[in-house]
Amino acid sequence: MNYVENLRKYVGHQPVILVGALCLLLDEKQHILLQKRVHPPETWGLPGGLMELGESAEQTAAREVLEETGLTVEDLQLVDVYSGKDNFAVAANGDEFYNVTIVYQTSQFHGELILDEAESMQLAFFPLDGLPEKMVRSHRRFIKDFSEKE
Repeated sequence: MNYVENLRKYVGHQPVILVGALCLLLDEKQHILLQKRVHPPETWGLPGGLMELGESAEQTAAREVLEETGLTVEDLQLVDVYSGKDNFAVAANGDEFYNVTIVYQTSQFHGELILDEAESMQLAFFPLDGLPEKMVRSHRRFIKDFSEKE
């Protein structure tokens, strides 16, 4: 059982603060890797997920990218940290939470793209100015903020 599942046994659906990390993986053409997620259904987003006990944010990002894509990342560079009332969400099961999302970027990764069918339906690289229409809203914002800094 993971940290969040264990925590929910005690707090039920009450709001909690969850920390997660995402990674902007850019290939040699400066295209970004996205995954078409199982949840929310058929919605594109960045690889990443929630921190487990004892992990650093960088370890969380690297672990999640490996689990979701099969790729090993190196030289993670902090892009930004997102938090506050704009990051409140309610899961389909009624769980309420405030996200603290730490966003990294790297162009240094290796391995073979391997789809984790439990979490992803498809993996693909997209140009920064040609993102899919159906995306996780916050992930679109993270990419936009990153693009504007570049």
